[in-house]
Amino acid sequence: MLTEINFDGIIGPSHNYAGLSLGNLASAGHAGEVSHPRAAALQGLAKMRHNLALGLAQGYFVPLPRPNPVFLDALAADGSENPRLTAAAWSASSMWTANAATVSPAPDCGDGRCHLTAANLVTMPHRAQEWPDTVRQLRLAFANSAHFAVHDAVLPCFGDEGAANHMRMSAGHGAPGLEIFVYGTTGGAFPARQHVEASRVVARRHGLAPERTLFVEQNPEAIAAGGFHNDVVAVANERVLFAHELAFADPDGTYAAIRRAMPEAEIVVVPADAVSLADAIKSYLFNAQLLTLPSGEMALIVPSEAAEHPRVGSWLEGMLASNGPIRRVLPVDVRQSMANGGGPACLRLRVVADPAMVDPRFLLDQAKAERIDAVITAMWPESISPDEIGSPALAERIVSARSALLETLDLSELAQPLS
Repeated sequence: MLTEINFDGIIGPSHNYAGLSLGNLASAGHAGEVSHPRAAALQGLAKMRHNLALGLAQGYFVPLPRPNPVFLDALAADGSENPRLTAAAWSASSMWTANAATVSPAPDCGDGRCHLTAANLVTMPHRAQEWPDTVRQLRLAFANSAHFAVHDAVLPCFGDEGAANHMRMSAGHGAPGLEIFVYGTTGGAFPARQHVEASRVVARRHGLAPERTLFVEQNPEAIAAGGFHNDVVAVANERVLFAHELAFADPDGTYAAIRRAMPEAEIVVVPADAVSLADAIKSYLFNAQLLTLPSGEMALIVPSEAAEHPRVGSWLEGMLASNGPIRRVLPVDVRQSMANGGGPACLRLRVVADPAMVDPRFLLDQAKAERIDAVITAMWPESISPDEIGSPALAERIVSARSALLETLDLSELAQPLS
């Protein structure tokens, strides 16, 4: 039976605040601070357990190999002359699996299989190294070729940031859907990371029907304000789109196109005079998981910062009182991820599939959660300060911690880096 499975990235033991992501205001604002990898990973695991307890299907991906010697070798760098390259080789950014790939469920695809295209992430050097190792995990998790097709990344001449710039609306997860690709345009204060050409390649690869596929421009004002991905200003689930008033360059045209393709669509727009772009981006109101609970109710899994923000929290209370399509707001603590620029939605990749067709090593249950918790508690560094990045002793500890996790999850074939 087709169901939505959220695959979260387990936050790696090298989690640090190097401030490598141009246009990500939270990342830049916390650059140089002491990070707490153990707390970060336990917060991420607690979010997974929270969703599992709600009766939702939950998967995970393991951290990529870090520090990444292949990356430094490719640049003929030992890090001494360019500390940012060293920091890039240590980056734990694969935790944000919304950037791992773009996913089209089987009912949308021409061959009746679920298609996944890894994101090339070429705009940021610390992320451009990820995709070969990401593909290796995807091909393990979704190895059943009768049900899945996993594609390499789009050629790097076109920037692709994966599901963070892709939304799907449908009558139900297992029904044919409307796929919405959101792209940026160049020339703003920050780089537009998603190119429309990349989105069109993905749509063609996946065999999507043109009449059920939209290409929508993100509002340049949102990018300039720090909305570096669409999922910072909009999120969709089944028949509901939840978006900021300034999310799209042509909001009226976007909503009209959605309603033509899907008359049952419900669009919840947060007005800018109630929640400014700055408030939305600081609180990551839209970088939330909009989910359908087993009861059929829709819930919004928001970061604690959104619920605690005076204007955002007030708007959420009013939304619930209005008896709209979103009936519950559930805050979670992912503060370590938030400080580096990623909320609950960044931490997960949505895959509509039959869980029985997925490699069970990538599916979470309570027993596995306990084993993961034990490894993180015992092996993850408690803290990493900026001057420790590049330390051979810390690098050895990080490699050992990841190896222990892989052994616990029977995934030791992922030990060596490809990228």
